[in-house]
Amino acid sequence: MGETCLRDELRTLFLFEALSDEQLDMLCADGHIETFPAGPLCTEGDPATCFYVLIDGELTMSKRSGGADIQTGRTSQRGVYCGAWSAYVPGEEHVYEASVRLNRPSKFFVLDADAFARFMQSQFPMAVHLLEGHRVGGRRQHQIIGQREKLLALGTITAGLTHQLNNPAAATARAVADLQEGVGKMRHKLAMLASGKFSPEALRVLVKIQDEVAEQVAKSRSMDLTALETSDREDQIGDWLDDHGIAGGWDYAPTFVEAGLDIDWLERISASVDDVMDGDCSAALQSALGWLKYTIDTELRMSEIAEASKRISALLAGAKQYSQMDRGAYQSANVHELIHSTIKTIFGDKIGKDKPVRLVWEKDTSLPELLCYPGDLNEVWSNLIDNALQAMAGHGTLTVRTMRENDERVRVEICDDGPGIPEQIVDRIFTPFFTTKPVGEGTGLGLDLARRIIVEKHHGDLRVESVPGDTRFIVCLPLVAPAPTE
Repeated sequence: MGETCLRDELRTLFLFEALSDEQLDMLCADGHIETFPAGPLCTEGDPATCFYVLIDGELTMSKRSGGADIQTGRTSQRGVYCGAWSAYVPGEEHVYEASVRLNRPSKFFVLDADAFARFMQSQFPMAVHLLEGHRVGGRRQHQIIGQREKLLALGTITAGLTHQLNNPAAATARAVADLQEGVGKMRHKLAMLASGKFSPEALRVLVKIQDEVAEQVAKSRSMDLTALETSDREDQIGDWLDDHGIAGGWDYAPTFVEAGLDIDWLERISASVDDVMDGDCSAALQSALGWLKYTIDTELRMSEIAEASKRISALLAGAKQYSQMDRGAYQSANVHELIHSTIKTIFGDKIGKDKPVRLVWEKDTSLPELLCYPGDLNEVWSNLIDNALQAMAGHGTLTVRTMRENDERVRVEICDDGPGIPEQIVDRIFTPFFTTKPVGEGTGLGLDLARRIIVEKHHGDLRVESVPGDTRFIVCLPLVAPAPTE
C-alpha cells in the first residue's frame, strides 16, 4: 500500500500548513505515502480515483489538443497537487482533467477521491459550496451564452437569407405584374388580328414567326451587348420601323433589341407578311409586329420568373447545406462544399466578384471527404470569416486555402489582409469572454466555440498566425473525427 502518513510531514507541504492537528490526523487516517516510478501517473479522461500531492520528485502535466499531448506545466515544487482535485463537487462523473507523467521516481501523499471529497465537504463546507457554485455556474454560463451564440448565428442566417431572397422575390413580383398586363394586351391584339383580313395561311405564318421569336428570346439571354451597342441597335430598329410606317415603333425597339432581333429579322417578318397578304400590307405589318412585341414581352417576363425561381432555389439549397438540416450530426462531408455554403448563405452580399471583399480560393481538389460534424464546422467557418471581415472593416481580400497536412489530416486556412492582431493579445483571443469588440457587440465566445468544436469535438487543432496584412486562422482536422458515443 505504501508508507504510513505522518502529521508533521504533511504540515511541511504548503497545501496543508494551515490545517489543525485533528484535520491532519483525518488525512493521515484515510491516505498514505507512496513512491511511483517514472512514467504515467494518470491519464486525461480516465475515471478520477485518487488525489495526489507531490512530496518529492518531478512531474509534467499535459492536455490533449489536436490528437497530441501539449505540455502545460513541469514542476518539482513540494505540495503541488493533481488528480481528482474536483471530486468534492457532487452529482458529477469525475475524470482526470489532465495527464500527469513523472520524470523520475516521485513520492506523493495519496488520498482516495471519495475520502478527499468527504474531507473537503465536512471540513470546509462553505468553501466547497463556493467552489461548486463557481464550477457549475461557470459551466451553466457557458451553456447559456453558447445558446445565445447559436441564436445570434441563426439571426445572421435569417437576415442574410432574407436580404438575398428579397431581390429575386421582388423581380418575380414585377415580372408577374408585367405579365398580367401583357397578357391582357395580347388578348386585345388577338381580337385585332381576328378582325383583320388575315387568311388562315397568314395566321400560320405569324404563329411560325412567333415560335421562332420565342426561340430567339431564349438564345438572347446569353447575349452580352454593351450599352453603346444596345443604343445603336435600338436606333437602327427604330429607324426601320419609322420607315415602314409602324406607329409607336420607338416603343417597340427596346423590346426587340432585348429579344435579340435585328434588321434582318424584321425584313424576314415583313417579307412573310407581304407574301400572304393581298390587302393593306402596312396595316397587317403593324398588327403582326404588335402581336410579336407582346409575345416577346411575355417570353422575357417568363424567363425572368424562371431565373428568379432558380436563384431562390439555389439560396434555399445553400441554406440547407449550411444548416445541415437534411443530414445527421455525424456525416461524411466535403470541406469545400461546407465553406462555399457558409460564404454564400451568410456572407453572399459581402464576399465575391464585384463585392466589397474579394474572395481568393486556393483549393486542393484532391482532398477526400471528412467524417465529421458538418453543422458544427459551418459554425467555425462563420466565426472565422466574420472575424476576418471585421478585421478588414468590410473591405479587402479574403483567402481560403486548403491542403493536406499529412496522410491523416486536412488543413484549412482562413486569411485576411487586415491590420493583424496585436502581439500583446494574440495569445488571449481563444480565451472565453475575451473580445476586442465594443461593449454589447461581442460575447467573446465565438473563437472559444470554434476552438472547442475543432479541438474537443473533432480532435483537431486551431491556431492563429498574424502579422500586419496577413492574419491566418489555421484549422487542422483529422480525416475521421471521433464518432458520437451513445
